[in-house]
Amino acid sequence: MSSELSKEKAERVVEAFRKALGVYENINACGNSEFSGFLRGLSGAYIEPGPSGSITRGKVEVLPTGRNFFAVDPSSLPTKSAWKVGVETAEKLLEHYIEKHGRYPETVGEVLWSIDAYKADGEQLAQILYLLGVRPNGRSLEVIPLEELGRPRIDVSVRISGILRDTLPNYIQMIDEAVTKVLMLDEPPEMNFVRKHYLEQLRKLSELGISGDFAKCRIWGPPPGAYGAGVNYAVEASAWQKDEDLANVWVQWSAYGYTRDFYGRKAVEAFLLNLKTVDVVTRNHPSDEHDLTNCCGYFAQHGGFYATVKQLNGEVEICITDTTDLSETKVREIKDEIERIARAKILNPLWIEEMKKHGYRGANEFSKKILHLYGWSATTRLVDDWIFEEIAEKYVLDEEMRKFFEENNVYALEEIARRLIEAKERGIWNAKEDQLRRLREIYGEIEGILEDEVTGDVQGSEVEFLSPQDVEEWRENISDVLKAWRLVK
Repeated sequence: MSSELSKEKAERVVEAFRKALGVYENINACGNSEFSGFLRGLSGAYIEPGPSGSITRGKVEVLPTGRNFFAVDPSSLPTKSAWKVGVETAEKLLEHYIEKHGRYPETVGEVLWSIDAYKADGEQLAQILYLLGVRPNGRSLEVIPLEELGRPRIDVSVRISGILRDTLPNYIQMIDEAVTKVLMLDEPPEMNFVRKHYLEQLRKLSELGISGDFAKCRIWGPPPGAYGAGVNYAVEASAWQKDEDLANVWVQWSAYGYTRDFYGRKAVEAFLLNLKTVDVVTRNHPSDEHDLTNCCGYFAQHGGFYATVKQLNGEVEICITDTTDLSETKVREIKDEIERIARAKILNPLWIEEMKKHGYRGANEFSKKILHLYGWSATTRLVDDWIFEEIAEKYVLDEEMRKFFEENNVYALEEIARRLIEAKERGIWNAKEDQLRRLREIYGEIEGILEDEVTGDVQGSEVEFLSPQDVEEWRENISDVLKAWRLVK
């Protein structure tokens, strides 16, 4: 018996080395295949197709490169390995919430982007399905019995991106099918939050005289043909006065339902009723190639989601599910993630010096990241005072740094200083009086530098805070959101 086991182990070791050798050979082949593929492309010749993906996530099938790669086969998602990650992260998310609150969340708000398919093989899709208590079975879905699941079925509210809507319609079909299967089950409400909320929303929509078709909708996004969540535009233009303004903008851009029966139908009341049950808002983070401050879409969609639910419900959790290291997936609160990014990049002297080597573009990167950090603070209030204080000291009050900006990109310096002052004026940052005084003095000097260079309307240090009530067209466009907000809240 022992000899048979030894033989089996030896065969596994040989097979592992065989695979490793194949990977090694394919890596070595990349140089030639890249060059020859490029030349064949220039000459209009046939280029062999091949899959794309992240080699750091074990997708060795992308090698050798130099082929005409395709993004993904949507019908293959979630893959078997992605399903395992989805189950693991769903369980960790629930454990994280239970540890803090002593109960299961009834609804998990999910910010779902197309990167989940292209970078992670459907890991977040798998997480959503497993929360619902459903699993893939070939090309179909099957309900996991409660006895096997060992917990209640968790409801979801999924805010999809416009790109996911346009490129991955199977995501919409699969999630909607899973929701429909689960809400039809004859199970106690305390063990099936999907059915519980469906029946509650069906009754409330009936009272409002609204079609019950929307009661089962759990997938929401921007209107067909549109992208984003709008909150970034409001934040960057200082076009908001109170937190509810940002929430209303997010709802205006997100209250379009997507199911197998209808595609992008506006249903503000149904959307708000769905949000009323959300206990935690999350998004999967599969790669450190980007972070929360890289793009305005992060705070606009994820932060906007949180701001909206907080205005509706009072309290809600916000976190990310970090799957950058598949050997150690973890749930991290957004406050901790913001601090991690601040220490690793924005306030890291080594990172700052490397960015300065890029001159104008490096200065722009400083400005962009700090603006997006401000966006996170505007939507969540989770950026600590010390982070703003150190940004002020390192980027505006430091004489050598100001000289760098003045020589390379003074507009970036103006943006950083103005956002810091705005953060103080809005009560987002509890700035020290002496530090604020020096900021204002330096901002006056920056305005003097720009005075002869800028014409037209510019935002100066006295920022005007607008709201929907101040702009007629905006007020008209958002009127249905404001009406639904009053009805539901």
